[in-house]
Amino acid sequence: MEGTSEPAPARTLTFGGEVRDEARPIAIETPVQVSYGDIPFGVMMLTPADLQDFAYGFSLTEGIITAASDVRAVVLEPVGDGLRLRVDLIGARLHAHLARKRALAGRTSCGLCGIEDLDALPRALASTGEAPRVDLRALARAVHGLDDHQPLNAATRAVHGAAWCGMNGAIERVREDVGRHNALDKLIGALLRTGREPVEGFVLITSRASFEMVEKVATFGCRTLVAISAPTSLALERARALDVTLVGIARRDAVTVFHGVDRILIEGAAA
Repeated sequence: MEGTSEPAPARTLTFGGEVRDEARPIAIETPVQVSYGDIPFGVMMLTPADLQDFAYGFSLTEGIITAASDVRAVVLEPVGDGLRLRVDLIGARLHAHLARKRALAGRTSCGLCGIEDLDALPRALASTGEAPRVDLRALARAVHGLDDHQPLNAATRAVHGAAWCGMNGAIERVREDVGRHNALDKLIGALLRTGREPVEGFVLITSRASFEMVEKVATFGCRTLVAISAPTSLALERARALDVTLVGIARRDAVTVFHGVDRILIEGAAA
């Protein structure tokens, strides 16, 4: 967690009358300018960790790259009061990016900021083939184990997490960030960089399943999204269109399946 939190003086007041003065860890939020070559793309508010992963995942879900090999190099450097994340693309991808460049006014939790036309909304392509089935016991294992894989949130109670879970429910990788979209982009970038097959597991997020979260998961090629909170109407619409199994309100005692209920296995049988 080095470089992701800092202590701040605080006073805790209990409803039973106890007063405690203490230093509380606070999640660091830093403006990060994303540029492609020398061309600025936007400024995002990020937790300054796993920024290489963010560069790859953000570039993929923004439609700027289609594979990890489209990135020549990623350079992180201090600038002003923040950081610059320079992503150098191979020639063909840079030309393609310039043809569709859009301005992005980044906020911590904004996935669509800066889009000026509805036609510019990101639209993932539906995957071909049958989506994998997931055992209910695997979902339970993942939900129960999530807290143990979020050290920054345990310290600060201020960040979101995105987890990659194997089909047996084991949590294999987690990325944390003050922004839910950023956490998911970091996770996708990490998986993209290591060549992980999208159908070999499922994504578990600590936020609601919004439109953008479904789009990002589908763009990566994953067919199952599990969210701690409920989905929005547009998220459900896109999950149906992209045929992404959508599970929400994931709690320790139950989950709610909004799309793909026939793919959730209960004791080896289709639910």
